[in-house]
Order: sequence, then C-alpha cells, then structure tokens
Amino acid sequence: MSNGSSAVVQKLWNYCNILRDDGLSYGDYVEQLTYLLFLKMADERKHLDPKRAPKIPKDYDWQSLVGPEGEPLERHYRKTLENLGKESGMLGVIFRKAQNKIQDPAKLRRLIADLIDREQWTSLDVDVKGDAYEGLLEKNAEDVKTGAGQYFTPRSLIRAIVDVMRPEPDKAIHDPACGTGGFLLAAHEYISKHYDLDQIQKRKLKHDLLSGVEIVDGAARLCTMNLYLHGINGDESPVEVKDSLASKSSENYDMVLTNPPFGKKSSITIINEEGEQSREALTYYRDDFWATTSNKQLNFLQHVKSLLKIQGRAAIVVPDNVLFEGGAGETVRRKLLHECDVHTLLRLPTGIFYA
Repeated sequence: MSNGSSAVVQKLWNYCNILRDDGLSYGDYVEQLTYLLFLKMADERKHLDPKRAPKIPKDYDWQSLVGPEGEPLERHYRKTLENLGKESGMLGVIFRKAQNKIQDPAKLRRLIADLIDREQWTSLDVDVKGDAYEGLLEKNAEDVKTGAGQYFTPRSLIRAIVDVMRPEPDKAIHDPACGTGGFLLAAHEYISKHYDLDQIQKRKLKHDLLSGVEIVDGAARLCTMNLYLHGINGDESPVEVKDSLASKSSENYDMVLTNPPFGKKSSITIINEEGEQSREALTYYRDDFWATTSNKQLNFLQHVKSLLKIQGRAAIVVPDNVLFEGGAGETVRRKLLHECDVHTLLRLPTGIFYA
C-alpha cells in the first residue's frame, strides 16, 4: 500500500476506534463510510463530469447532509438511507436495506464534516482510493468475531490464481460469488499491467467486461463500492444481488474466477406462522446440472461449468471433500473430467483463510 493510501486508511481507521467505544463494529463502520463516501464522490463528479455522475435525488444528496447538525442531521441521514435504498441501479445496490448505526449525532457530524467533506476524493489517485478501501476491508476481515472474513478472499491467493489464469483484454470475466470483489479487481489490474490497451479497450474493461453476483446485500454493497473506488463501473452496478445457483445464467463468459462460500449444505431460512425461524437444506433442481444435490460446493462447481463459453476457462476454490466424496461428488467429478480439460489441482496451505 502506498504512503498516501496508508495515511488515508489510518485517518479513517483512527476515527473507527472512537466509534467502537459506542459499540460500532468494524463492519458497521465500513458500511457507514461506504454510504457517505459514495454520496461525496457523486457530488464531486456532478461538477466534474455531469453525464457520468450517479443521479442522486436533490433532497438526499451530499449537500443536504453537510448543513444540519444534532438531531435534525441524524433524522435526515436516516431518511436519506431509507429513500436511496428504494432507487434502482447502482444506488439500489449501495443503499439497499441501509441503516444508520451511528447513534451519536455529534460523531456523525464529525465523520461527515471533518473526515469526508475535507477531502477531494475524486482528485485522489485511483490506486490511493482503492488501496485505502481495500485496507479497510482487510482490517474488517481480520476481525474474526464478525465473520466478515468469509466475504474476503486473501489477496495473495487471488493474485496467485490470476497470475496462473492470465486474463486477456476483450474477454468477459465473471465471479458468481464475488464477495468484496477481489477477483474482479485483480483481473482488471493484471490486464491493465500486462497489455498496452487502446482507449476503446480501456473503456470496455472499465464498464463492460467485469461482472459478479453476490447473495448477501452487505457484501454486494462493499463490492460495488470497492469497484467504484478503483474506477470500475458501468452506468449500472457490475454486481447483481441474487442467488447465483437459483437458475441458469442467460450469459456465458470467457473466464470465471471464484471462491464460493464453504459449508456442506445450501440452506434456506423458513419462518413459520408463530414467527419462529429454522434452516432447511436447499436442493437446486436444474436440468443443466449433472447431479441434483444440496451440497453447496458441488452445486457451485456445476454452476461455474454452466457459465463458461466454449473454450472458456475457470479457476475455483473448493474444499477437499469435493475431490473424494462419493455419490453426487463422484458423478460431478466423472463428468468434469470427461467434458472439460481439468488442468491443475493446487493444494492450499491450512489456515489460509481469515475465518
């Protein structure tokens, strides 16, 4: 991380320690920063490049938050989050189910006026902004109590996989379980560094070729913001919020890079008439799958195969049981070896993941 981004991360993180005294978790803090940074950058872009700036309703833009103090600020911030969450496109992904977690209006005011409003975020180098946000996500992932690590694949592992896969310009790249966007960012960085792109290719890479799906609202929000701060975004969010496995994708891709969620079974929450919650195993019935199972890893393996174009390539992280399990596991392995060129199995060291 550069000195500039380190200073920005430190500044933002020091304030997090103040808010933690009020019971705010790392994850809550990063989420609140995401809302406010997005609104501030949208305000700056409105003056620099009106055509490409996100369209924020005037009553709920950055300027509407800069003036108020105390209770009126807290009330307006809550109302802003609630109303922006009803918008479509990128706004809807960033602000979906957003809530204010900063209970002290004075501290909220300081975060807005002293920490965020004083910086010109769009004038900061993309690497500084991106590295700063990645630094916050990494710190959040290391806080094992919150379980945030499950959405954050260690970046050294991602870089190793991307180096082996060698993504190329003008190829569509997808992650069906994109978490905070590590694979998409690393693919973008690899292509930008290894190829001399013309303006059309750069624009295409930035706006069209990278996409992801994430089932968890909070992770999709962080991913969208992470890509946005790294200068990767279309007019719509490149991240779709849904269950990847629920149906066959209408799109096929040149490359799929992913670390799907671990855990043996896919499950769904059931709420009965008394309001009691329970979890039930979820089996996906898809005619493009080789085997019908509730095993999450086997379903993702089959789903990734279904996403690829002819001659498409994929790298996927799986737990050991996928390599030796019988029944559906054996069926999937046989089909995979018969229909695809399984090139490399790489055994990872124990304890490589945060959570």
